[in-house]
Amino acid sequence: MAGYKETPRQKMIGMMYLVLTALLALNVSKQIIDAFILVNESMETTNENFSKKLDNTYSKFKIQYQLNPNKVGPYWEKAQQAHLLSDKLAKYVDSIKYVVVMRTDGLASIEEARKLNLRNAKRKESYNEATRYFIGSSPDGSDGEAKILKDKIENFKKEMLELVDPKFRATIKTGMDTKGPFYDADGKKQNWEMHNFYRTILAATVTILNKTKAEVYNVEFDVVNQLYGSIDALNFKFDRIQAKVIPRSSYIFIGDEYQAEILVGAYDTKQNPDVRYTLGADTLTPGNFKNATSLEGSQGLVTLKLAGSAEGLKKFAGIIKVVSPLGDTMVFHFKDEFIVARPAITISPSKMNVFYIGVDNPVEISVPGSPEKIVPSISVGNIRQEGKEWVVSGLTSNGAREAVISVNAVFSGKSKSMGSYKFRLKTVPDPLIKIAGKNEGFISKSLLMASPFLVPEMPAGFDFDLKYTVTSFTFSTSTAAGEGNDTKVQGNRLTDEIVRQIKNARKGQRIWFDEIYAKGPDGTRKVNTSLSLKLN
Repeated sequence: MAGYKETPRQKMIGMMYLVLTALLALNVSKQIIDAFILVNESMETTNENFSKKLDNTYSKFKIQYQLNPNKVGPYWEKAQQAHLLSDKLAKYVDSIKYVVVMRTDGLASIEEARKLNLRNAKRKESYNEATRYFIGSSPDGSDGEAKILKDKIENFKKEMLELVDPKFRATIKTGMDTKGPFYDADGKKQNWEMHNFYRTILAATVTILNKTKAEVYNVEFDVVNQLYGSIDALNFKFDRIQAKVIPRSSYIFIGDEYQAEILVGAYDTKQNPDVRYTLGADTLTPGNFKNATSLEGSQGLVTLKLAGSAEGLKKFAGIIKVVSPLGDTMVFHFKDEFIVARPAITISPSKMNVFYIGVDNPVEISVPGSPEKIVPSISVGNIRQEGKEWVVSGLTSNGAREAVISVNAVFSGKSKSMGSYKFRLKTVPDPLIKIAGKNEGFISKSLLMASPFLVPEMPAGFDFDLKYTVTSFTFSTSTAAGEGNDTKVQGNRLTDEIVRQIKNARKGQRIWFDEIYAKGPDGTRKVNTSLSLKLN
């Protein structure tokens, strides 16, 4: 496996870094500081790109590990060690970077330093705090943070190379030279600590640390790719590629959405895998493999066909056995489920999706597929089961205009959302008030005397069996001279005084019943209509 090859852009960044480092010996102008900022931003972009490339490599590595954990396992474990070593050093570099930014710019916390863009730093041309932090009080930087960083870099390179086969270590580009020789602007020898961090301005210090992170990722990339290259011989060799659509469910309900994974599958037409399955199970154990149903295949493909002979949720599980390039038998488990339902139709009148406030509203809820349990919920009020029906109650006129019933169904212990339905909320219509079976027209005095009660009846076409009782009303009439008075009554019966007035009334005289209040399942309400009759 060859070492990681730098792109022309990365080589240019490295050259710019060397030139700008040399310029630190001169007076630091605004243009030089801006140039450092530009290089630093390029280094940050390079680090992000390195991270993405590493993620891609680890993803491919993991697939090979899952295909053949026994053979790939040792290489995969070393790759994981490489990632831990790299991640640990990169996080340390970030931590000291934020500390020096915080101290130099006088920030209150590391979090402020983490969020600060280098372009917005107030003292990016200052080197005092950075020098004190990295060099300390020693003349060679041996008691500053630079010495700690140097030791960590050297240990990191040593530990990373130990993960690679000795015959390939020479191909790994570790970079991060800490041995030198290094020289100052006057040509005098320096150690790594003084060369990089003595009197180095903040803009250059941050750039150096980000460049160090890039070199850490570079080492990780080379090491992981070397390990990945060592497993090429273990890879499967496929000779057929075909697009596949894998639906999450072959049966969906209204309100659900069809989902499928569309991918390109590769397989070996020269090898037919050994596939067996069992119905009604979540897994097929290796011990039961021989007793399971076998599937015959052709040219590397196996087709499973299951009859939908009974309603409900059906599931199956199985095992695929294939032979690896090294002759090992590899085992892969699979499972899935599907729903079998009878053809069904639901017809609902479009104007009857109404719940009445204050009363019990029966509603039918059914789910195809024979679920073990139906679990409805409602956005307002309550819903309970009574026998095979459900009853919605507790609805109040609190501003809501609709109620939404949502239904979940349980199949094989798993809850599945079956959708929801909206109902309009309406108040119960006023009952019609009658006396002696009349609510308009003429009525005889004798009929009134025989049945002196106000009786509420629900309007025709209202299907709920609701009972109301009149609790109070006002009776009024007028004499021949046009005079009249109102009589307020508690209850639903004509009082003796009202009976006397009716007996003394003339033929054709009108009587009224107003301010009628009635009590029912939804409480006491005022009836908005009056009862007016003429005596004959």
